[in-house]
Amino acid sequence: MSKARGSDNLRRDARLRVHPSTARWCCPRRCAWSAPASRGWQLRREGHGVTVMEQSGGDPLGAAGVHSSIYASVRLITPREIIGFSGFPFYPRNDGRRFPAHGEFLRYVRDFCDAFGLMGAVRLNTKVLRLSLAPGDGDGVMRWVVRCAKQGEDEGEVVTTEEVFDAVVVAVGQYSKPWLPTINGMDKWSRRQLHSHSYRVPDSFQDQVVVVVGFHESGKDIALELLGVASQIDCLCEDGQVVFADGSGVVADAQGEKYDYSFPFLDTAGLVTVDDNHVGPLFEHTFPPALAPLLSFVGVPKKVVVPLFYEVQARWVAQVLSGRRSLPPVEDMLRAVEEYNRARDAAGVPKRLTHDFFDLEYCDEFGEKRCGFPRLESRLEWKKELLWSTVTGMRDDMESFRDDYHDSDLVREGLRSQGWLNGRAPQQKDQSGTE
Repeated sequence: MSKARGSDNLRRDARLRVHPSTARWCCPRRCAWSAPASRGWQLRREGHGVTVMEQSGGDPLGAAGVHSSIYASVRLITPREIIGFSGFPFYPRNDGRRFPAHGEFLRYVRDFCDAFGLMGAVRLNTKVLRLSLAPGDGDGVMRWVVRCAKQGEDEGEVVTTEEVFDAVVVAVGQYSKPWLPTINGMDKWSRRQLHSHSYRVPDSFQDQVVVVVGFHESGKDIALELLGVASQIDCLCEDGQVVFADGSGVVADAQGEKYDYSFPFLDTAGLVTVDDNHVGPLFEHTFPPALAPLLSFVGVPKKVVVPLFYEVQARWVAQVLSGRRSLPPVEDMLRAVEEYNRARDAAGVPKRLTHDFFDLEYCDEFGEKRCGFPRLESRLEWKKELLWSTVTGMRDDMESFRDDYHDSDLVREGLRSQGWLNGRAPQQKDQSGTE
């Protein structure tokens, strides 16, 4: 790696660079190392040279100084049997539960990286400061300048370098910028306001009244650990009084939840923007038409099966960059984006939920159409049933669904055929047909 400081000495690098997430772990809605791992794997399979720049040193709770969104008690909300990489099942190691804690998922991703030699491409403790188009060389080829900072050899020393790459995959931005709702009186709130991004353990809330604003999975998990919970707030008063829509109220000490997409390092001269949490324009949530295929985003969609959907996205990006797949003309991609946005608007979907969808049929069609990734075959329909039964259980009882479940005959037979019930890990072919 070049040790040049500033922008005087640019290193010409004919490799692809993958910019990963800031080490978010566990829970399917929080793409962690699973996202960059899938990109690096798929890019390497297509023969590309890959550099992964990771801001953290691999610490999920942020103790090393890079703050993640993971609290200590996090457990997955998606069954381990359906969230592994293709051909690399998430079999138990230390935590045999169907919905294990984040540490088990960390071990799984590390095992995956070791099995495919991915860590050799990763630069830990490397923060990307700026990503922009490189000055033209007269050859008409688009390239990218990446400026990054890394801890130097001397204590307190920060070494800044710049490198030029042929293409960039952005795999960060979902859970780094906490979003707080606009509530009457919030600017005069005299007590503690805490977003779930900063929550770690319940100890500091002992004997306090706590209102959780927002009741998605994280909010429900945290609420179960705390003393007082409210799912809707009409007004926050200066004296700490929380007034509900029905006129009742309570004095509270803290509240918070939700995130905005954020790419502070990205300079595209306005060709890619974030407006009301809508990243765009992005063709199929992946390619910005004006900069495709040399800039892409993997990991933007939410409420998808992770890491499978991100693996499919990464495979598509890798195949496009290698020339095995082609993209439509820019005009057609822009038209497709506009049609998608109009359809969502007509359906009453708020703009900030542009990238939120829970549609297994779309996920199947996406993989099959974009990169030849097979649909879940009939023999794997048990996985879909397992997923839907989990969603139902989570809606019915968030507190116990992870440990109190009853599998159907179809699910039990599927688990048995794939080696889940006997504790063995049979050799399997991945979705592309390789061992």
